[in-house]
Parts: sequence; C-alpha cells; structure tokens
Amino acid sequence: MENSAQQHSLVQSIMYHLLPGICILVSFVVLAPILDQLVLPSAMALFIVIGCVLVPVELGILLYEGKKLSGRFTLKDVVLYKEPLPKKQYIVFGIILFVWLMLILMVVFTPIDNIIAERLFFWLPDWFFLTEFIENIGQYPQPVILVTAILGVIFNGVAAPVVEELYFRGYLLPRVSRYGKWAPLWNAILFAVYHLFSPWRIPGIIVAMIPFVYVAWWKRNIYIGMIVHCVANTLSSLEAIGVDEPLYLVIYG
Repeated sequence: MENSAQQHSLVQSIMYHLLPGICILVSFVVLAPILDQLVLPSAMALFIVIGCVLVPVELGILLYEGKKLSGRFTLKDVVLYKEPLPKKQYIVFGIILFVWLMLILMVVFTPIDNIIAERLFFWLPDWFFLTEFIENIGQYPQPVILVTAILGVIFNGVAAPVVEELYFRGYLLPRVSRYGKWAPLWNAILFAVYHLFSPWRIPGIIVAMIPFVYVAWWKRNIYIGMIVHCVANTLSSLEAIGVDEPLYLVIYG
C-alpha cells in the first residue's frame, strides 16, 4: 500500500505537517488569556484546544482525503503502515521507545528546555507556559484541578496521540516514502516544529521522535508508536498539572 500512496511535494508536506500546529497555536493564544482572566489554568485551555481543534482538523483532513479517494468519508487507503506484528515486538519495541521518550523528554532535555524558554521565550506571558499551573496550584479550587486532569487524560493522553499517529505516521510519512531512510527524519523534524504552542521543546522532540518514527517506518506499523504515545502523553499530562498534589487534595482534602 505504501508504494500506491500519492507522494506529497516538499511544500505540500510542510504545509500538511504545520497547518494543524498553526491552528492549535492560534486557538490556544485566543482561549488561554480568557481562561486566565477567569482564574482557570492555561493547561485547561490547551486540553480544550486539543479536543476542539487538533482532533477535528487532523481527523477532518484524513476523512476528506478518504472522500476524494473513494467517494465516502473513510480512513481506508488513506492511513497506511498498519501491517500486523507479533505481540512480542509490540512489547519489546514499546518498552524501548517508552524508555527513550521518557529519558530524552523528561530527563535529558528538561533543563535544556528551561534554558531555551528563559533565554529565547522570556517575553511570552506566564499563561503560555503550562508550568504556571503547578507553580500556582494553590489558587485553583479542587473541581478545577479535577476537571483539568480529566481533560488532560482524555484529550492529551488518548485522543491526541491516536489522531496524531494516524495523521503524521499513517498518512504523512508514507507520502514522502520516495526519500527512503530520510523520510522518517523529515517526518520527525516537521512533527517537532508542529508543536508551535511549546517552541522551546522542539529540539528535544526532534531527538525523542527520530527512533520513534524510524520504528514505524521500518516495521510499517503505526500501532507501536500509538500505544507508547498514549502512555507517555498521559503521564506528561498528569505531570503538567501537578497530579500528585492535586489527586491527594481531591481524595483526602
């Protein structure tokens, strides 16, 4: 099926990769200050934008492409790289990729992200950084914390990773397959740049995603990455809202 995929030009590929990110950024910049005025966290704004913008935009493009191909709204022949694999490979590659993502994003690049944010993006308002929620956790009532946690798990932890893997690895990656082993690198870089709503994290995301995308390309399978992406995003969502303290307050407060 990969060879039958219509190839995108470089301009088309850049546009398809970055358009959803631009939509997310604009929506977040509009919604976050409104919630900030209502004393609601910017993390909640981002999670809402993921559910109301990221998912509809990326899934909408896929369904539109399916409509063009078959005359009906479908993902068939649009989303590729769905070859079955032995369960053992899901476990082995899943563990390796998860450890790699956590090591790079949560350990190696955390101090680097902070330096980049402080030196290059110091001019952005506090609500642009999700860490403001953790730093000011005491000002939010428990129901707000709980709702933010639920939105984070549903939209950032599950919905976003599933749709992003369908879109970026199942749809866009096969459309630059003519570049061979360079296609995953191209996809990883553009996927990182797509995160315009957290630009200080782009270098770390590139490093984290390179082996991630290569496994999807090598095995012609998006499901390994989808599972790992869901688990990693769920954990990062809970960390972004300071889940340890909030859950303690909800249960024992």
